[in-house]
Order: sequence, then C-alpha cells, then structure tokens
Amino acid sequence: MKPKSTRIESIDILRGIIMVIMALDHVRAYFHYGSFFSDPTNLETTTPILFFTRFITHFCAPIFVFLAGNSAFLYGSKKTKHELFKFLFSRGIWLIILEFTINNLIWTFDFNYSFIIVQVIWTIGICMVFLSFLIYLPKKVIFAIGIILVAGHNALDGIVLEGESFKAILWYILHQGKFFVFSPDSILYIHYPIIPWIGLMALGYLFGTFYQNGFNVAVRKKWLLYLGFGAIILFFVLRLSNVYGDLVPWTQQETTTKTIISFLNVTKYPPSLSYLCITMGPALLFLYAVETTKNKVTDFFLVFGRVPLFYYFLHMLVIHTLAIVSILIFGGHWQDMIIDAASFLNKNLLTYGYSLFAVYIIWIGVILLLYPICKKYMNYKANNKDKWWLSYL
Repeated sequence: MKPKSTRIESIDILRGIIMVIMALDHVRAYFHYGSFFSDPTNLETTTPILFFTRFITHFCAPIFVFLAGNSAFLYGSKKTKHELFKFLFSRGIWLIILEFTINNLIWTFDFNYSFIIVQVIWTIGICMVFLSFLIYLPKKVIFAIGIILVAGHNALDGIVLEGESFKAILWYILHQGKFFVFSPDSILYIHYPIIPWIGLMALGYLFGTFYQNGFNVAVRKKWLLYLGFGAIILFFVLRLSNVYGDLVPWTQQETTTKTIISFLNVTKYPPSLSYLCITMGPALLFLYAVETTKNKVTDFFLVFGRVPLFYYFLHMLVIHTLAIVSILIFGGHWQDMIIDAASFLNKNLLTYGYSLFAVYIIWIGVILLLYPICKKYMNYKANNKDKWWLSYL
C-alpha cells in the first residue's frame, strides 16, 4: 500500500534533485584525479567541464539550508512556538553532534579523529539553534535580520584575523573560516562560516509562509517568479559592477571561456551575496515550474528529497567505501584512503584518481544503488509517523 503524505511535493522534488547533484561533487572529491589537493574552480588549472561539474553542485548547500528553514516553518504551523523551539533546538544540537562524530568518521574513516572537518551538517545544526530563538521575533524583524546577514556580510570581508585567540577563533566560525594544523596528528578545518547561513535559513523560514495551508497558489507562483528573476538580475548587476557582493572580483581573461568562468566563479566559503543570488534564483524558478508537475522523473527525485539526512550519511559511506574498493582493484595503498591528519599532510593521495568520465559513471551507479534503499526507508517513515525519533533521521 502506497503511503499517504501531506508533504509539499515540489519542495521535496527540489530537495531530492540537489541531493542527487550533491553526490556528484562528493564522488568527484573521492575519485577524480588530484581532487584532494586541487581546486576545480582555479582558473589556472581547471577545464570548462571540470569547472561546471563543480559549479552545478554550488546549488546544493544554499538550497538545502533554505529549505530546512522552510520545513521548520511548516512544521511549526502545526505546533506551538514552544514545541517548535524545542524541536529546532534539540535537532540542531543533534546535528552538531552528528557532524563531529558520525559525519567526520564517514568522511575520513579515521577512528582517532585526527582530521576534523566542520562542514554542512554542523552549519544546518547551528542555524537551527539560532532559528529556535529567532522564531519568537516578529516576522518583519526576522526578515530584517535575514537580509542583513545575507546581503551585508560581504562588508566584513576585509576583516582578516590570524592566530588562535578566542576572538580569532570566534571570527573564523562566524565569517572567515580557517584551516588549523595543530600538530602532525591534529587538524581542524572550519569550512562553513555561519553568518550568511543563519540569515539564509531565517529567510527560508519566512518563505514557508507561501506554502502554508490556504495560501493562494496563483499569488505564490507570482512571488516565485518575481523573487527568482529578481535574484538572478541582482547577481548580474553585482557581478557586472564588480564592486560588492563577492570576495573575489571577476577579471577579463585571455579567452571568452575563461572570462565566463571567472564571472561565474563566486565564493562559497562563506557564501557571497552573488553566490546566493545565482543559486537561489534558479531554485525559486524551479519551484514555480514544478508546482503541479508529477511524473516518473519527479517521483524518482521525490524519494531522495524525503529522506535527506538518511541519504546524506548513506551516500557518503557508500562513496568512501567504493573509493577503497577501487584502490584494491586498480592498485595503490587502500590505507591512503583513511584520511587522517598524517596522510593528508603527507599528500598520500596527490597522484590518485580517475577521469571525469569515470566520476560521472560512478555517480550514476551510486544513485541507482541508493534509490531502492531510500525508497524503502521513505515508505517506512511515512507508515510510522507515530515514531517521534524518525523526525531526527
């Protein structure tokens, strides 16, 4: 029996698509030649297909954070403020714990936790903790805070701190980011500074207003068009002016292709205003386009969109395990894929990797492998809504 769901399908379809695209970036990270020590957005070393393989995955983190805020609003529409606060705060703390325990272990397979990476699960968790307090404020105040954090944080780009003082570490967490090498056996990488992400989740929370029960569909679609095109237009205005909105201005290159890459090469860590405009704008237009669309393709992506956390951990476990299997089959030292501090600092995987074509084949294989597992778990969740703990997985 097919389980019934009151979830909004267009939201889950979008989330599912970005989860699938996200796997492409993670497969690239573990399989593409030189990926552990090279930047696919570096104009000096990248190729058009490599750059756009990375660029398309830029959509994942902001859309996921934004939709997490949207889901919080919809969840809260059926609860009291106190119940929503309790859920957001506890889920946020839970995600932070998962980041430093399960997620780091899956990414590194290092049981000594010598290489700690603070990334997207932590970001969503800490944003939920902040959002749990913001929900008590008037919506206009939440909107103002969200806009200020998203649009104004690039004004802080000129503030660069060094050292390991409390003030410096706090700034690394809030805005700057930092790669710490405490010793040959201890590394900490603060990868996702949180200021703009908090603002984005706050705006996502308000965005949930468009999807509450009884909201006029025609009005919602009109706003999706306005906001979507507005964000894209703002991106081009910001980039063409080259004055504000990104840490790194674009420059004229020796070829048209490289100039286009430079123009699109926006900053993700932390996410610049330009970066958020060019990722969120198309996402809103996509929601407009799939408002009433339902077919086998959307049903496929829907599965991944309804079990995001389960899928995230499962796909990373599968990708990392396959990377070890590939070394065993094609040659090399499988121990190098245990990414601890020593192996990373020694650059053991400097010459490891496969072609981009192989990356795409492996990516498709991973998605097809995970689909039936995720679908089974999706049905289990839908048929067991009385199990409160499932909302944390």
